[in-house]
Amino acid sequence: MKELIVKRNDAGQRLDRFVGKAVPLLPESLLQKYIRLKRIKLNGKGAKRDTRLSEGDVLSLYINDEFFEPPREENSYLKVGSPKLDIVYEDENILLCDKKPGMLCHSAGQWDYNTLIAHIQAYLYQKREWNPREENAFAPALCNRIDRNTGGIVIAAKNAETLRVMNEKIASREVEKYYLCVVVGRPKPAEGKLEGFIFKDAVKNRVYVRSRPEPGARTALTYYRTIASARGLSLVECRLGTGRTHQIRAQMAAAGAPLLGDGKYGDGRRNRAEGETGQLLYSYRLGFDFKTDAGELNYLSGASFRVERVGFADKYFPGIIF
Repeated sequence: MKELIVKRNDAGQRLDRFVGKAVPLLPESLLQKYIRLKRIKLNGKGAKRDTRLSEGDVLSLYINDEFFEPPREENSYLKVGSPKLDIVYEDENILLCDKKPGMLCHSAGQWDYNTLIAHIQAYLYQKREWNPREENAFAPALCNRIDRNTGGIVIAAKNAETLRVMNEKIASREVEKYYLCVVVGRPKPAEGKLEGFIFKDAVKNRVYVRSRPEPGARTALTYYRTIASARGLSLVECRLGTGRTHQIRAQMAAAGAPLLGDGKYGDGRRNRAEGETGQLLYSYRLGFDFKTDAGELNYLSGASFRVERVGFADKYFPGIIF
């Protein structure tokens, strides 16, 4: 139990809003529940959530100690009262989640609990599959990341051995990642590969495609095939041969077929005409093609997983099977 004394500058606030600010890790749903159950007392008695506080009031909070920790990414899962996940596949070792565009995989520079990793950790914590107080160092972690404005399958490891093996398999290209995108125009040829070198400008957070090697540039390889074309747009599947920053976006743009909605590498006029403000790119399928021993994960070799729907594919190419 912890006590908080209401100071002059906090007087006049509602009980629930004051506690929400004083204990930022406490989920809103749990806060309201604790008020109803009188685990949050005002001057020794239960109180309604909209009670206005006065200077000198004493709040007694019968709340677990972990909620009083300073907020940081490692404990942000505590703030997630009801995890929201679109689970593609789950077993005792891995969790495949369909991340929606707009969600961050991890917090970006400041504390944020509305991230994929926070929701995954909250999900496993609430299922009692993971308890950080019983671990020395490990926490469920993501094996791959997807940009905020890109959606698709993200792999999460439930244990340290899975994280180690999966990171090795991704690094050795034994996990195949397939993306769907809508591009402006028609790729020529309709199917092929894009080879080149990508130079990253970290200051501008932008990459540049080069045809020849240069200092700081890294090789980039993307395989693609056109699935359908209509109205000056094409639905394209891309498979990564390498995994560089903004690889598909930059290489398709350099090939004359920029992604619709891409504000950095795309066609601004067509983006505005279609009302698209984020790149239409989705990591819709992945396969485990293990060529070497995967230990406890050998059972996944040869398995393939995909999301059920990709909204922009249905919007621009309804009825097309991909």
